[in-house]
Amino acid sequence: MDSEHIEKEAKIKVGISSCLLGNPVRFNGGHTRDRFVTDTLGKYFEYYPVCPEVESGFGIPREPFRLVGDSNAPRLMTVKTRLDCTEIVQNWATERVTQLERENLCGFIFMSKSPSSGMERVKVYTEQGMPSKTGVGLFAKAFMNHFPLIPVEEDGRLHDPVLRESFIERVFVMKRWRETSSRKKSRRELIEFHTRHKLLILCHSQSHYREMGKFVAQLETADLASAYTRYQAMLMEALRLRATQKKHVNVLQHVLGYFKKNLSADEKQEMLELISLYAEGHIPLIVPITLLNHYVRKFREPYLSEQYYLNPHPIELQLRNHV
Repeated sequence: MDSEHIEKEAKIKVGISSCLLGNPVRFNGGHTRDRFVTDTLGKYFEYYPVCPEVESGFGIPREPFRLVGDSNAPRLMTVKTRLDCTEIVQNWATERVTQLERENLCGFIFMSKSPSSGMERVKVYTEQGMPSKTGVGLFAKAFMNHFPLIPVEEDGRLHDPVLRESFIERVFVMKRWRETSSRKKSRRELIEFHTRHKLLILCHSQSHYREMGKFVAQLETADLASAYTRYQAMLMEALRLRATQKKHVNVLQHVLGYFKKNLSADEKQEMLELISLYAEGHIPLIVPITLLNHYVRKFREPYLSEQYYLNPHPIELQLRNHV
């Protein structure tokens, strides 16, 4: 389960705001192409573009929109003519998210600050024209309500190393989950999926790790459909929680325990020093992970060789070089 194997798999289908791909769909006929999204993630993601304004029937170029009124239920208004387009976009969004069910998306990347696609902190204006960053874009809100378990992120937040690694990790997990769910449901399939993701879950939440372990151990084959549904909800809920340095240190020490009979005193000391340097913020996570992967291969540790924690996404993305 190395990075070469991951890279050769089929691309992962991810929804995206169309302008981020360089499509000229913005109100002024421009775009906001994101090179990391297109050039780097594009090697692994197959994008499904969506532009709420154009698909709702508004042309290019067009008068820009903004959110106005109550942050919890703002109106989508044109800036100068103050035309209320809320119902047009909301009705389109309701139909569009239903259509997207058949696309089996494993994630969505939204355009930040957009009154239709912003995921958070979108400006909402008072009637007097005073803005507050308290809104959510109309389409983004409809999508997240309809697909609460699908990983979502914004283009701007993807430049934060921790948020970027978290989102991409969840997208790869969602892909593997969809593949598992597409096969004939069985207790064995679910247990195998959980077993290979145990340490990944642990680095996000000890409580979910324990709860999900008990859940899988007590599976009833009579109602596998509801078991799969419940498991997916717990899985994505766990992975949304931040994987902190302290949590990673706990998992790294746990992994090291598998080699207590194999490593020399010097090798064990070196590994403990690397974990300590990571805990203190002096080296990135990839350093202790790389040495542990070396020991997994050297000693042919069967359980760890199947753990996605040690290889959650392609190493070429260098996501753990910065966390």
